Amino acid sequence: MELQIESKYIDFHQLIEYSLNSIWIVGSEEKILYSNRACLKLLKLDSPEDILYKNFCVFLPLDIHDSCKEQVKRVLKKQKKIELIESKMIRSDGGTIDVEVRIAPFYLENKILAQIIIQDITDRKITERLLNDREKLASIGQIAAGIAHEIKNPLTSVKGFLQLLKESQSHPYLDMMESELEKALDTLQNLLQVSKPDLADESFVQIDLCKELASILSLFQEKLYNVEVEMDLRDSERKANGKRNLFLKAFFNLIKNAFESIQGKGKIRIEHYYKNGWIHIKVSDTGVGISGDKLKMLGTPFFSTKSEGTGLGLTQVFTTIHEHGGNIRVQSIVGEGTTFHVQLPVK
Repeated sequence: MELQIESKYIDFHQLIEYSLNSIWIVGSEEKILYSNRACLKLLKLDSPEDILYKNFCVFLPLDIHDSCKEQVKRVLKKQKKIELIESKMIRSDGGTIDVEVRIAPFYLENKILAQIIIQDITDRKITERLLNDREKLASIGQIAAGIAHEIKNPLTSVKGFLQLLKESQSHPYLDMMESELEKALDTLQNLLQVSKPDLADESFVQIDLCKELASILSLFQEKLYNVEVEMDLRDSERKANGKRNLFLKAFFNLIKNAFESIQGKGKIRIEHYYKNGWIHIKVSDTGVGISGDKLKMLGTPFFSTKSEGTGLGLTQVFTTIHEHGGNIRVQSIVGEGTTFHVQLPVK
């Protein structure tokens, strides 16, 4: 027989129905007997009928079902609360969110139930991940810059002696050696730039990114025969503040990567809009996509999804955006395409 929470418990109802935190009442059969308004909103549900008397595991990822059931059973058996469990939940639209959970016994007549208090911490977890990524990139950049300096010095000496040798004797191999040495030195210089950009060389200016994005796209005219480009540039009156040349190089690298990811025909969409104090720029493509394990490595020097790539282009993108107080997120599905979402503060 299903347990019914009657309207006579109006004090209890008023207490939790309008709580800012999401609250469930779960019975020993693992069914949700009550869900307040905040929880319906959290899970993007329309009415209580969408959730009542369903097993609470329906809204949890499969891999944590057993552990969550065990936690609820422990509360019901020992009648002791459990504080601050980090978990995940699945919304009605299929999206996954990070949550912080407290579980405590709840007494109703002769029944012992589990009161589950849920707080959405998705934004906090995203911020933590962004900070961790920035710290990792900064550490990698410092290491890479140190290595580049140590390698560049002896290579510069080799280049000098090679030029002296060419003055005394001529050989085609010497020209080839000098050419390859120049490539190595150029790569090291690029690494130094993206690992620790010299921001003092250029002053901060107001930048019309709508105008600059259109200008950058004109550099890829020969690619437009196979690739359709859709531009949605709104809120052009909103200007970013920063190093113009660094931004031009960063967005050139993003658009270049988008073109290179498309094999044959495809589509690129470039968006610019303003929302909540931030300029948003999205560069989306219908290219080959990037697998989840490789997404985590994007922005790392010398990591590239392309066979002949160095990864320094994306490293410059990430470094520039972070140095200007912005954020960058990447979403990708293998075989369907990739979206780079840049957020820049408006000051």
